[in-house]
Amino acid sequence: MSSELAARSCVPCRGGVPPLKGAELQALAKKLGRSWRVVNEHHLEKDYPFKDFKEALAFTNTVGDIAEREGHHPDIYLAWGKVGLTIWTHKIDGLTESDFVLAAKADQAHERR
Repeated sequence: MSSELAARSCVPCRGGVPPLKGAELQALAKKLGRSWRVVNEHHLEKDYPFKDFKEALAFTNTVGDIAEREGHHPDIYLAWGKVGLTIWTHKIDGLTESDFVLAAKADQAHERR
């Protein structure tokens, strides 16, 4: 079901909409899969493992390219053998469907490696 989300595009948030909560948020989280953590109904977090720094950096650059294309940018933590992503919509200080779309696209990029 994550591929269903990855096939969508991020929609720019102009503000003035409430962040996702409750059942609607949980339904999208279920489509995304268990490897993502929904933290306080505010943001998504996930760590991706890699065999070395070079692979982690390449993935970071891939996610950066996706973020630029989608106009939706995660916080990215790069370390030796690990990349951490934190995603939320800053404009509304919470989660939107676009956050789940970006997360699914990151998963898809990781699976292709």
